[in-house]
Amino acid sequence: MRFYCPQPLISHSEIDLPAEVANHLVRVLRSEVGTRFFLFNGEGGMHEAELTEAGKKNARARLLDFHAEDRQSPLLTHLGQVMSKGDRMDYAIQKATEMGVTEITPLTSERCELRLRGEERADKKLEHWRRVAISACEQCGRNIPPLIHEPMALSDWLKHAQADLKLVLAPAVSGSLPAQAPASVALLIGPEGGLSEAEIQQATQTGFLPWQLGPRVLRTETAPVAALAVLQSRFADLA
Repeated sequence: MRFYCPQPLISHSEIDLPAEVANHLVRVLRSEVGTRFFLFNGEGGMHEAELTEAGKKNARARLLDFHAEDRQSPLLTHLGQVMSKGDRMDYAIQKATEMGVTEITPLTSERCELRLRGEERADKKLEHWRRVAISACEQCGRNIPPLIHEPMALSDWLKHAQADLKLVLAPAVSGSLPAQAPASVALLIGPEGGLSEAEIQQATQTGFLPWQLGPRVLRTETAPVAALAVLQSRFADLA
């Protein structure tokens, strides 16, 4: 069992567990004193921990040994994902995290389905997406969650995206990956319905290479998973 604990973690000390972690351990899993699990705070590595108090309203744990592994991909990937409605954006973020993505920027475009009106709604959505990524880290073994930026316009992201290799998925345009492995990749995924021709042209004018994964058109939430899997297999640590 692994849980995210956003506070300083010091070996051989005791801490009060966050309410969400305590509730899951004690009420959902019915863990008892002496149960061992792992905690990570996103700063690298994780601590083995032992439950020392399991009350109805709070729980405490003793931090044991520190484990330095992070399971981060050696390939730095920045995903620019045009936002979509429902749980499709959640799926894209969850699976991209499992695939080892380093950064994610939600984008707006001409055919973007999701419009975040108001600062409060945007903040809530961003916090929700960050929790989705953290939950994926708990499951897949990553100890440093991907950085999820505030939503921005596609045109602005294209101007600022920096990477050794910049790719835009364009089903109607064939292209191939380079033979030499890059250290970093920026990957642009369009919305349901795809990017417009003008947006693809804008991307290519800022250094993005058109890339076609295959003969089948993938959904907006499936495309980043497939693309990142290919990139990790070709250039990083996915067998």
